[in-house]
This record gives sequence, structure tokens and C-alpha cells, in this order.
Amino acid sequence: MSEHPNNYPKLHNAAWPGVVGKGDDDANPVIPLEEMLDLTAAAEVDGRKFDGVDVFLSDPHISIDSTDEELEKVADMVRSRSLDIGSVVAPVWPPTGGGSAAGGPEEVDAFLKQVRKACEIGRKLRQMGVRPNGVVRIDSATATAAWFEDPATNQSKIADTFKAACDIAEEYDERLAAEGEICWGGMHSWRSMVDLLERVGHPERLGFQADMAHTLLYLLGYNAPEDAILPQNFDWQDQERKAVALHELTHALRPWTIDFHVAQNDATVHGTGSHDKTGRHCLPNDPNGKLDIAKDAGHWLRDEHGDVLQVCRHICWDGCMFPNDVMHQGETWNSILAAMLSVQDAHGWNESVS
Repeated sequence: MSEHPNNYPKLHNAAWPGVVGKGDDDANPVIPLEEMLDLTAAAEVDGRKFDGVDVFLSDPHISIDSTDEELEKVADMVRSRSLDIGSVVAPVWPPTGGGSAAGGPEEVDAFLKQVRKACEIGRKLRQMGVRPNGVVRIDSATATAAWFEDPATNQSKIADTFKAACDIAEEYDERLAAEGEICWGGMHSWRSMVDLLERVGHPERLGFQADMAHTLLYLLGYNAPEDAILPQNFDWQDQERKAVALHELTHALRPWTIDFHVAQNDATVHGTGSHDKTGRHCLPNDPNGKLDIAKDAGHWLRDEHGDVLQVCRHICWDGCMFPNDVMHQGETWNSILAAMLSVQDAHGWNESVS
């Protein structure tokens, strides 16, 4: 245990890679929540295991309309594997019952209704003792093409919707985190993301969820060339210039960051359906990966003086859209857990157990 002296931030796996991008072909059906929990609980590196999972509040994993009895069953499934639940994803998109945050009154109402349901579930899971920390994850549910039809108006609409979502979150003592994915209008570039957070202006209720795979593409200006920090043909061997670029990016977004996803990216876009053209998640040791995971995570998890921030009580691995045959291999999750441990070792802290 001494080789891994820190016990914070807690190490979580994401359950939603069992759903996102699944079910479109026979080789990659949806992986049930129970199976994702089994894969997570089975991983072990140097005597250490995952501490918890972050979950998707959508069928077929956890219905956004779950009854208390159904939530108790989920809590029992998680507890029985010695895991906790952390952050939860609100299904705010139209196909899952939500609506665009920049849409008309009916769409905005649908968006906010999903936020309320997610906050209520988040609170209930806390009351059940299975969710010690975490946020409710949201995005604008607005395609970039639709946002660009009228950027000023749409950005204002999204900010107003997010302000209303903050009011809901306050009722349930929850915090919302907007994830920086380039496929969502108003959040598609780092400058737009900062602008949106500042317009909402409720840091106690709305913060930023940084995913290392998605935020890497902020540097290249996909969907927003005017906000690129690095050129499209950047030589990724230039570690010094990459570090300077990450410093500029994180200097702007780190003050807002309240939730963190560890991930790898090969500097290309990938996706399916409404998540098209977003950051490609790679396995941690992918030879095409452009991130030094443990080192580059420090740009987010340490302040300008190099001190560990201790803002995120847990960090989560996000690896969407891996083929099922990869996800069913135990070594996949051991390598992921090892990458998570490397981040905890480098930027974590120790809290004694009372």
C-alpha cells in the first residue's frame, strides 16, 4: 500500500460506457449496469480497487423516473460490491425526454424537468448513504449547427436556462457541472464555455466538468477555429508547447472545475448520434494517445502555484465507445485503474479514516 500513499481523490469508473454508443449492432449490445459494476469491482492493481462509479440516469441503466424501491435496488447493487456512487448524468437531450437549453418554452421546460428529476435522485442516493459526493452533469443539449444560426441569442437562452437549473439544484442542495464537449453548442470552445459560466454566475451551483479527452480538442479549435490555442497540424512531440497550451486552457477553466474525468485522446474526433464529433476516448496506453495522463492531469488538479487543490473529492475514468470485446477484458479495467492510481499518486492527498 505504501507505493500508493494517497486515498483521495477517490477513484471512480463510469457506468455509461455500457450504454453510450451501444445497441447499434449485434457485436456491441448495451452492457447492463450490473455487469458494468462487476467489471469495475473486479479490477485490482497493487491491492487497490475502484472506490465507486459515476452513473447515467437513463434506461436501461437507471431510469430517470425510478421509484424509491428501484433506487434502493441500485444502491444495494452498488453497496454489495463495496462501491459508492458519485456524479450522475442528467438525460437532458430530446431523445431521452429533455430538450434544448436554447429552445422554445416547451423544450426548456423539458430540459429543466430532467434536471429536477436528476437532482431528486441525487439527493435520494445521498440519503440512502451510497453517494457521499458528486455532481449532476448537464450540457446544453443544443447542436453546434443550431447554436451557430444565432450565437448571441442562443448563448443568452442557454445561460437563462442554466440559471433556472441552478435554482432547482439549490432546492436539492446539489451542484451542476457542465461538461466541455465540443459537440454541444455554447460549450463547443473553451472561450464559449467560460463565457457561459460567467453569464450564469452561480459558481456555488454550476461549475465545469473537465474531461481530459474532450478538453484536449479545445486546444485545436474544432468547431471554433478562432479559439484554437494550437494549430491543427501541431507536432505532439513538442511537449513544452503542449504544456504552455494546457496552462492557458486550464488557467481559464480550472477556477470553475468541480468534476474531473481522467481519459486519453489521440487528438481526433469520434462519436455517434447526438454525440457525433466529440473527443475520442482511447485506452490509457494507446500508442496514438497524446496525453501524459498523470502529468497532464496536474494542470487541472493543481493550482497556479503547484499546490493540490482538493476540490474534486473523486475523479472518474471516462472511456466511451470502446468495443464490447475490449470492455469485457479484465486487463482493460486493470490498465485503467493503474492510470487512475497514477493520477492519485501524483496529485492526491491522504485523509485518515475516523
